[in-house]
Amino acid sequence: MDHSLQCTCGTLKGTVSDLRRVNRVICYCRDCQAFAHFLGRTPDILDAKGGTDVIQTLPANVTFTAGQEVIACMRLTEKGLLRWYTKCCNTPIGNTVADFKISFIGLIHTCLDNSNRSLDDSFGPVRMISFTKAAKGTVESRPVAMIAGILRLVAMVMRARLNGAYKRTPLFSADTGAPIVTPKVLSPSERDAVYAAL
Repeated sequence: MDHSLQCTCGTLKGTVSDLRRVNRVICYCRDCQAFAHFLGRTPDILDAKGGTDVIQTLPANVTFTAGQEVIACMRLTEKGLLRWYTKCCNTPIGNTVADFKISFIGLIHTCLDNSNRSLDDSFGPVRMISFTKAAKGTVESRPVAMIAGILRLVAMVMRARLNGAYKRTPLFSADTGAPIVTPKVLSPSERDAVYAAL
C-alpha cells in the first residue's frame, strides 16, 4: 500500500511507494532548522528540540498526481542541498542533492501527515537521530544506529545507480538532469536572517 503525500492546502498531491525500504531520521541540523524558519512553518515542521522527522527514500518512489506547478526549490548556499517546497502554502516536500544521479530524497513529515495512516504504520519507527549537537536541549545520540542508517542509505543509492532507478525522478528533467524549477539561492542577508532566528 502506498502512503499519500500532499501539501497543507491540498494543491500538490501524490504518493510514496516501497514504504519499508526507507530510513526514518530525526535531523537536528541547523540547516533543516533554517529551512523551517525560511518557510515560516517552524511549529509544523520542528519538534520541541528543533528536530525534523525525515523519511529517506528514492525519488523513484515518489509520484506527484496533481499540483506540480506549485513546486518550488531553494538553497541555503550556492552548493547546499536542494530544498523543495510548495509556493502555494510553504509546505516542505524534501531535500535532494543537486546531482540527480545520487538518487535520494529526504521527505519531510509535514507533506506526509495523513489521518488515515500514521508515519509509524507506513514507514516504521525512527531508526536514526542526526546532528544532535544542534538540538535545543539534550538529545541522546545513537552512534551504532547512525552507522547502520548511513550504510542503508548508501546501499539504496548504489542499488538505484546500478539498476537505473535513479533516472526516475519527479524533480529533475529526464532529458537534461536539471531541476524542474530553478532553485532560489538565499542572499547572504537572507541567510543570516534565517540562521539568526534559530
